[in-house]
Amino acid sequence: MHQQKNKKILIYFFLLLLVGSINNINLNNLKFKKINDINIIGLGNNDNLILLQKIKDMNLDNIFSININEITDQIDSNSLVEKYVIFKRYPSSLDINIEKTKFLARINNNGKTFFLGSNGKLSKNNFSNNQLPFIFGNPDIADFLNFKKIIDQSKISYDEIKNLYYFSSKRWDLELRNNIVIKLSKNYTKETLELVSEFLYSNEFKGIKIIDARIKNQIIIDD
Repeated sequence: MHQQKNKKILIYFFLLLLVGSINNINLNNLKFKKINDINIIGLGNNDNLILLQKIKDMNLDNIFSININEITDQIDSNSLVEKYVIFKRYPSSLDINIEKTKFLARINNNGKTFFLGSNGKLSKNNFSNNQLPFIFGNPDIADFLNFKKIIDQSKISYDEIKNLYYFSSKRWDLELRNNIVIKLSKNYTKETLELVSEFLYSNEFKGIKIIDARIKNQIIIDD
């Protein structure tokens, strides 16, 4: 009985080796199709095509052996991209869904005007949106994005802003579309902007031109 059990084990062992060898031969000879279909959506027709061509120029291999980091590096280098997802569709396709960055302002950089996106990147001024506020000065991009976030949390609408002025002392002035100027200290907070809005939207102060909030808990107005 014991010998029969040992024989069965040996038979199963040899069968396992035989099946494994056949599978290895098949896998070695198997050739996967190269990626032949890449679909990109989210940037607009022209920019989708530009990015598509750059990825195609990478001469991607089959879907199992591609270096996904090379693709993400190419996408990340595009200043119009906010975020994205890459889907592999077997056997030989890629779908890339992109969320385009939102342009927040125009800014001068080395004598040229760029659009500043919500992704913190600068894009060439190849677009027709000149209604965005212009940033004067040379702020750190992270500082501006934080400033924009605080404005959005306040009662002041970002759409009301015509120009933003950044000073070397790290403070901001806002010029609204109705030509009212708001002066802020470098220690501005959401509460500072809320205090400003009480004067900005009050019927008692309709003729004001300047709202000076540089002194803590104090507002100076000039008409």
